Amino acid sequence: MGGARGRLISSSDCKEALALIKEAREAGARLAPCCRILNISTRTYERWSKEGGANDGRKNAKRKAPHNKLSEEERQAILDTCNDKAYADLNPPQIVPKLADEGKYIASESTFYRVLKDAKQNTKRRAVRNHAERPLATHVATAPNQVWTWDITWLPGAIKGHYYKLYLIIDIFSRMIIQWEVHHSETQIHAMELVKKAVFRHNVLNQPLVLHSDNGSPMKGQDFQNLLVHLGITKSYSRPRVSNDNAYSESLFKTLKYTKDFPNKGFESIEGSRIWVNRFVNLYNTEFMHSGIKFVTLYQRHHGLDQAVLENRKGVYEKAKRENPGRWSGEIKNWDYIDYVALNPVSTEEVQKKTRQLP
Repeated sequence: MGGARGRLISSSDCKEALALIKEAREAGARLAPCCRILNISTRTYERWSKEGGANDGRKNAKRKAPHNKLSEEERQAILDTCNDKAYADLNPPQIVPKLADEGKYIASESTFYRVLKDAKQNTKRRAVRNHAERPLATHVATAPNQVWTWDITWLPGAIKGHYYKLYLIIDIFSRMIIQWEVHHSETQIHAMELVKKAVFRHNVLNQPLVLHSDNGSPMKGQDFQNLLVHLGITKSYSRPRVSNDNAYSESLFKTLKYTKDFPNKGFESIEGSRIWVNRFVNLYNTEFMHSGIKFVTLYQRHHGLDQAVLENRKGVYEKAKRENPGRWSGEIKNWDYIDYVALNPVSTEEVQKKTRQLP
């Protein structure tokens, strides 16, 4: 039969238990040890004896409800209070004292927590600012020095875990690297010096210029933002936790780190990193032919030399087709000049609107 304590047993098992205990007592055993072996109390044995082995009556026993059990009305009052606008952002240790200050006491803090848990409302309860969703930053450039984008990437040092910080600005119209610096740390002071040098080097002080970046601390520092206002620069930021709103800078960093002579084992010194970056920038700006601007160099694009290059290229293709038309199944490759570049995709209507706003 096994132990009966804590579980209900059938009438036949009750009778069997009574018979076993009777047999043991007739052999000289005491009642208490016999009941203990069967895992029942002596009071249960006596009740079963009176009832002649009837069904286990414990399921019909009347038990008093705990004196501190909440009523349904009290539980609902707790939930209503927690969900009230005045308390919705507060935790129970804050709610209960506030209620007491108003002359009310419903239950303890632990009871509040228990009721919230039972109702599956025990999520974090604190005031959280509801940030308005930031729209996707879209800017259109029809010439150099209208929209710049910048970011910081880490260059590995020779010691594991040690990095140098490359600050770099590019022009989205030409893709040309406008300004760069390498430092030991990321600070808004370095960022301010970078932007000031770029502005005066390219003579764009108080000219219509957008500077786009992600949301790093050097980009969002108050002194840095004040500098942008002083220089007449419009600030622009990526959406929070979105990695591809600054695609031009991210793409350039990937190109830089996948260059065949990039020192994957790290730079021996900050001076060595600066020498390498300077060589990369010169080659990138003057020799790299970018697919996004019809395979002209960034220098040609930035200084307005690309239109002549593209026209000459188009003439070469047209002549080749005239001389040997059988080798051409359709039109020649499109070498038309790209007259605008957009930061993030924009509609035709938006391009027209933005270009009308440009000088």
